[in-house]
Amino acid sequence: MEGQHPKLIIFSQHGMSDGNYSMETLAKKVAPPDSKIIAPYLGSLPSFVPDRFRFSIETHFAIAPLIQKVAKSAEQTFQDYPDIPARIIATSLGGVIWVEVLSRHPEWWNRIESLILLGSPIGGADVAKIMSAWGVCIGMAKHLSDDRRYLAEKITAVIPTLVVAGHIIGGWDLMVTVESTKIKYAHFVCLNGVNHSDLRTHPRVVQAIQEFWAKPQNPLQI
Repeated sequence: MEGQHPKLIIFSQHGMSDGNYSMETLAKKVAPPDSKIIAPYLGSLPSFVPDRFRFSIETHFAIAPLIQKVAKSAEQTFQDYPDIPARIIATSLGGVIWVEVLSRHPEWWNRIESLILLGSPIGGADVAKIMSAWGVCIGMAKHLSDDRRYLAEKITAVIPTLVVAGHIIGGWDLMVTVESTKIKYAHFVCLNGVNHSDLRTHPRVVQAIQEFWAKPQNPLQI
């Protein structure tokens, strides 16, 4: 149960095709006692739309406002709970957003005990790249095709990070490839038989997070 005076903050961020309920539930399952859970809702975020709507909604579904929203929520939380450490769990687009947020706020890094990325295509979502080449993908999918490892690796060299990928067939989880989730310095777990959407709810994901948090971790030395 969340206390009025928490000992730990857990930021839990949903992805592109879901609301915050699943990620808030996941956070509650893994949260130590006296944790404060912060799970902002970003709104409905369509991934693929016909190219004829490109100019009318491309700006509306830009990633920058989402980065700002998550950053503002984190900033307010850190102000409300000074000196309380934090952990981050983020899935898919949520992980991409948190990498962007942390890259803009290195002053927060010493407060982050760990970063958990669930199926986040930090190296660029191959499906988004293919759809973009066909000219039928805009909005979030276009942003997911960008390779952000250059940002992430500065973070994962300092903050202990666990990457959890799902795998169904052919090296992907039916949404992103396993390879696109890998980052230097991060610990890595690949769960065979777990698809992209199930990374928010699967008991094996809960177990992986709990095992990572069970003992102090350091960034891997490469």
